[in-house]
Amino acid sequence: MNFEITNEPLDVGEIARRVVPEECGATVTLDGYVRRFTKGRETKHLVYEAYEPMALKEMEKLADAAKEKFEISSVGIVHRLGKLEIGETSVVIAVSAPHRRAAFEACEWLIKELKRTVPIWKKEVYADGEVWVEGERDGNAGVPPA
Repeated sequence: MNFEITNEPLDVGEIARRVVPEECGATVTLDGYVRRFTKGRETKHLVYEAYEPMALKEMEKLADAAKEKFEISSVGIVHRLGKLEIGETSVVIAVSAPHRRAAFEACEWLIKELKRTVPIWKKEVYADGEVWVEGERDGNAGVPPA
């Protein structure tokens, strides 16, 4: 499956290999992982939640849009949910294309659009508190629905 939401650790190489057709000359892979510091604050861990059925549909729509916008062949997007520790991978986006430039451009566009449109929420947990991060959405961000 090229679009997946899971609670299991992500294998970046395995996910990237899902999208490598023979006609392609490049696969660009984004490995988004939990960093220790955000805006000068030390992060203990992150927690991700999602509205899974809609998130999967939105991922597929993004891939279709990317194929129309860029000269690419295949897209894979896998996002992890639950508690993630520093250094663990939270999202993998893999894009295959006949030429690398289109793959790079599509991969960058996909992560921006994923953060903006897909109903996945992130809570950053610090030593002195926690906050749901609003991300780059258009007014539909914030705390996940109750």
